[in-house]
Amino acid sequence: MNAPVQKGSDADPEETQEWLEALEAVVKRHGKARGVFLLTQLEEQARQLDILTHALPYSSYRNTIPLEQQAVHPGDVALEERITAILRWNALAMVVRANQAYGELGGHVASYASAAEIFEVGFNHFFRADSIGQHNGDLVFFQPHSAPGVYARAYLEGRLTEEQLAHYRQEVSGHGLCSYPHPWLMPDFWQVPTGSMGIGPISAIYQARFMRYLDHRHLAESAQRHVWGVFGDGEMDEPESIGALTLAAREQLDNLTFIINCNLQRLDGPVRGNGQIIQELEGLFTGAGWNVIKVLWGSDWDALFARDTHHALLRRFAETTDGQYQTLGANDGAYNQAHFFQLDPELQTLVAHMSLAQIDALRRGGHDLRKLYAAFAAARAHRGQPTVILAKTKKGYGMGGAGESRMTSHQQKKLDIDTLRGFRDRFDLPLTDEQVGALAFIKPAEDSPEIHYLRERRVALGGSLPARRADAPRIAVPPIDSYASFALQADGKDMSTTVAAVRLFSNLLRDRAVGPRIVPIVADEARTFGMANLFRQIGIYAPAGQLYEPEDAGSLLSYREARDGQLLEEGITEAGALSSWVAAATAYSVHGERMLPFYIFYSMFGFQRVGDLIWAAADQRSRGFLIGATAGRTTLGGEGLQHQDGSSHIAAAAVPNCRAYDPAFAGELAVILDHGARSMLERDEDIFYYVTVGNENYAHPSLAPEAAAQVIRGLHRHARVSVPERRAGMRLLGSGAILREVIAAAELLAQDWRIESEIWSATSYSELERECAEVARWNRLHPAQPPRISHLEQCLAGPTPILAASDYVRAYPQLIAPYLSAPFTVLGTDGFGRSDTRAALRRFFEIDRQHIVIAVLDALAQDGQVERALIGQAIERYGIDAGTAAPWTR
Repeated sequence: MNAPVQKGSDADPEETQEWLEALEAVVKRHGKARGVFLLTQLEEQARQLDILTHALPYSSYRNTIPLEQQAVHPGDVALEERITAILRWNALAMVVRANQAYGELGGHVASYASAAEIFEVGFNHFFRADSIGQHNGDLVFFQPHSAPGVYARAYLEGRLTEEQLAHYRQEVSGHGLCSYPHPWLMPDFWQVPTGSMGIGPISAIYQARFMRYLDHRHLAESAQRHVWGVFGDGEMDEPESIGALTLAAREQLDNLTFIINCNLQRLDGPVRGNGQIIQELEGLFTGAGWNVIKVLWGSDWDALFARDTHHALLRRFAETTDGQYQTLGANDGAYNQAHFFQLDPELQTLVAHMSLAQIDALRRGGHDLRKLYAAFAAARAHRGQPTVILAKTKKGYGMGGAGESRMTSHQQKKLDIDTLRGFRDRFDLPLTDEQVGALAFIKPAEDSPEIHYLRERRVALGGSLPARRADAPRIAVPPIDSYASFALQADGKDMSTTVAAVRLFSNLLRDRAVGPRIVPIVADEARTFGMANLFRQIGIYAPAGQLYEPEDAGSLLSYREARDGQLLEEGITEAGALSSWVAAATAYSVHGERMLPFYIFYSMFGFQRVGDLIWAAADQRSRGFLIGATAGRTTLGGEGLQHQDGSSHIAAAAVPNCRAYDPAFAGELAVILDHGARSMLERDEDIFYYVTVGNENYAHPSLAPEAAAQVIRGLHRHARVSVPERRAGMRLLGSGAILREVIAAAELLAQDWRIESEIWSATSYSELERECAEVARWNRLHPAQPPRISHLEQCLAGPTPILAASDYVRAYPQLIAPYLSAPFTVLGTDGFGRSDTRAALRRFFEIDRQHIVIAVLDALAQDGQVERALIGQAIERYGIDAGTAAPWTR
């Protein structure tokens, strides 16, 4: 049929019709590619003639796939709709039951109600599982508020029991199901966590990219695997949701599909009440280079579109805001006829043959299994680009006046009996009034068509999903002396701990077993951290290889990109680099391949900037090293407030499976990295390590072999400074670069004040606190048993006063304060950073050797060991201005 010309806007309709007919003839005779080519040429010519106005970045408000190109749904649509209705009810019953019984557990009904058909098309036809235990299945990121629907399906499959469903959100008291996808809580079920909005989309992109990385490096065959992500339209407002879209297009990740559940509604109201979020998202994804498929209208609309020769529907759709769509969706056929179709005579004619009930039954595309199947199939077949499916749905679909397209639908957790009966009747569910009132779960018989079909489809796709495996072969770490002797026997050599860290994992790269498994990751700071030699040694991963000759081609450290490159150089994106790290750190469960990622970054831009991603990494049982470089508030001279980190160790201490260390010397660092690598690669521990290092060069001592175990536990004695005719004694604790100030302070105390001291290297206050808390708990719960003694209490027993100096805020060393019996003084770097030299910064924050001496004298005076007059003498001797304000107030 010839394309129509819009009336009232054309000076020569006949000429226009000739152009349109010519284009239509070319496409019919030579295909779409020829038509696109001609349009591209015309567009370029229009630009040359300076007559091209800016085109809209989106297409008409209709389905992308026309009816004549729609793939045929291969299954039993009626049966799938019946199964979907049962799942909707079971998900609803699960949430409403929990809140009727306990009233405070929360839960969500409306999100899954809107996404049920999306999930079912995936489960029945596209989401492939690991069929033969070789990690060959797909990875699916489930919209978190739809978790009850995933549980409801697992119940029908026989994977979850009715008791588990009945104890939804009662993990402690009822051993039930967790609120959202959490691999930490259900390690055999959920593959990836998505509970925090925005984390899923960026993680999905980098997981798809890491699949290619493994394939291109010949470590795993993943060419046939796919990453699916079901996300919400409101979720796309999160910066992380859209921050990596161009990466996916640039690297042609056609193994990635987003399905955005466009129910037009956030938690409180419309996503874009005054606009159209679907059109906005199409423009966003199209501009980023994605293939976009819109599924807006169900099959019931096809006949209307076919008769709408003047595009009255499209004009009206374009003029309707999402706020209006929400109101239309919340009302019945009579309202829609009066407030949509009767606004235009052509639209009124289109539906003149339809009853109000038929108008009310017109479905959005996201609730039509046929339309969704066609979109999924097109996405799976598309090559050269990632695909996004924009599926228009109704939030709370099926909930009637209690929640369908209502502003309050997200908060609906309790439904009255009339609403429940209405839900049953709408979906023709096999429930009596008594069963409705009791919120009985529906479980068809084992030999029923529903159960047979559901299980047959999953068998065809490789088995049940989601399902998480963690059975990757273990990797042996070489003896520590084979790669870390330079650090263990440093013998006073000058270096920074950053250089030591890079050298350690560079040496590990040479090991035949571990080397290929190491994934070095940087966010555009490789040269800063002394990693430029890796450019030539292992190459920078680039799926297209290197299509240019680099400017520094003649250099030994030239920038080399390669298809099989090992280093991930992510550019200026901490969130992206951390997502890459998570993909590598979870490869043992996602791909059955143990990898050892080292992500090295400015420590200030780690836990503070991407802490939510790190929390999700912990949930996902990630294994790897996070290296916080240029760590501390005074080691990064010249940079200032927003670059100097004084708090990341406090954040790290709050993550249960994070082992955080702040070593001062290369030997300590070597022991920590070796212990961590063995924990993750050999001992199968679901932990990860955060290790801070600095770029300050100084002499490093050798590490006594007997100190290694104490380094891991968090505290070992570095030295003892004895003094003839001593005046008093003190224990001094230091970590990181400030341990050197502590050592220097001990020398001043001995030289100037006849005070002897023990010097302790506190490699991890958080590990010390963790063990102390466990010991204290055990002692509390076992009063009849001999009390246990922690490593901290063994090392620092007795009344000798203790002082700790740190390049981090005082709260970090104070983690151990409750477990000490002696007086405890802490110096730290509370406040905002400054730009200056290291010496000036340490004087400003009062953690330099002179301030340590004064604090020691004050502690000893309070303990009655020295006269208070000594403090004033020290202040005068060291030129301390006692009248300055505290650094944390400035």
